[in-house]
Amino acid sequence: MSTDTIQTINPATGMSLETYPMMTDEEARSVVDKCHRAFVEWRETSFNHRGRILRSIGQALQDHKDELAELMSREMGKCLAHSHAEIDLCTGICEYTAEHGASFLREERRDLEVGAEGYVVHAPIGVVYGIQPWNFPAYQVVRYSIANLMTGNGVLLKHAEIVTGSALLLEKIYREGGLPDNLFRVLLISHDQSDDIIANDQVRGVTFTGSPNGGRHVAGEAAKHLKKSVMELGSNDAFIVLADADLDLAVRASVTGRTFNNGETCVAAKRFIVVDELYDEFEARFIEAMSALTLGDPMAEETDIGPMAREDLRDTLHQQVEKSVANGARLALGGQMPEGDGFFYPATVLADVVPGQPAYGEEFFGPVASLIRAKDTDDAMRIANDSRFGLGGGIFSTDTDEAKRLAAEHFDTGMVFINGYGVAQPNMPFGGVKDSGYGREHGGTGVREFANEKAIFVMNGAILG
Repeated sequence: MSTDTIQTINPATGMSLETYPMMTDEEARSVVDKCHRAFVEWRETSFNHRGRILRSIGQALQDHKDELAELMSREMGKCLAHSHAEIDLCTGICEYTAEHGASFLREERRDLEVGAEGYVVHAPIGVVYGIQPWNFPAYQVVRYSIANLMTGNGVLLKHAEIVTGSALLLEKIYREGGLPDNLFRVLLISHDQSDDIIANDQVRGVTFTGSPNGGRHVAGEAAKHLKKSVMELGSNDAFIVLADADLDLAVRASVTGRTFNNGETCVAAKRFIVVDELYDEFEARFIEAMSALTLGDPMAEETDIGPMAREDLRDTLHQQVEKSVANGARLALGGQMPEGDGFFYPATVLADVVPGQPAYGEEFFGPVASLIRAKDTDDAMRIANDSRFGLGGGIFSTDTDEAKRLAAEHFDTGMVFINGYGVAQPNMPFGGVKDSGYGREHGGTGVREFANEKAIFVMNGAILG
């Protein structure tokens, strides 16, 4: 057995939760081999059978909802209400994929020259390896695993160490939902061992959610072995407030978009670009609303913002705030490191944000908002796209048609929210561009990302070409 261990910590107290033994290289290889053997049988099952199992997993998630929600909140600090909402989203993904997955995977007929027939089938490729972060311990896993199970693939998971308990509980839930043994397995391994998993011949695809630097490494390892990969990376999403915006709605949605999940969300409102004629009023009302939020125990009903997931993440966020202020940003709210136990950080607002400050160009993974003044709509869109990231974004305007045009033609991101904020929906594609990654999940796309789109030619004696 391995002598190395993983220790989880409650970020609200800084105290240890559990200790888990890590796998040896031999144990990890054995898990891969067992997953592959389970896949060989699973790929022969019908779409209807897979759908029934996925629905059952969705129900098992609900059966364990309180247990899983409390564990997620204790391991990474999200508010308990947000944990419950996350599990509901996961169940929704199971139900949507079960109902509609087959329609995205069915055989397609293509017209060929006289005498020949063409068919396109979407065949499973094998074992898909997912490397996932801590901020949505259940959703990040369900998002890729349920789609791939519908496709007919086997699934492996290396979860963030700080949510190891949540990962193992999900493995148990999948089994209780009726999934065959070893078809979904958790790997308790190091980063070096993870590279060996990517290199394993029985692993056919890799999906990663995390930082751009982490994505570069994982994508590079996958490319080295000529394996398909999907990358969902960071972002500093811009939410634009135009001159005709409903300001009440804009402020309310912006506060939620910046502080949901303690502000530790990839697709989140982070930069608020407000046209000049509304800027001062938006800033005043936004600061007032942010200052009313309650920072505290994530298990308490009255809490709006819980602790950050790790102490080092809080330290990094605070350094970004201090560097932004040192480079000319105005600290309009918060920005002070709280005393006492736990990894708490207050709702913080930086105003007068301009290029050259971390608040302008970097991702702030925590409850810190950047306010940027724009001259007009064109200037606001220019600033929004002046980013190496491109995951999500938002527009507030009462002219919905114009907002849709701007979103479709000018916003250089994978997702755009108009007059509101959201994280994900099972029937809409999820993913980004630029340093926010590539590939899509959800919305039917996810079940095809790791499918072999196979062309079958029935020639009937014909010669094509």
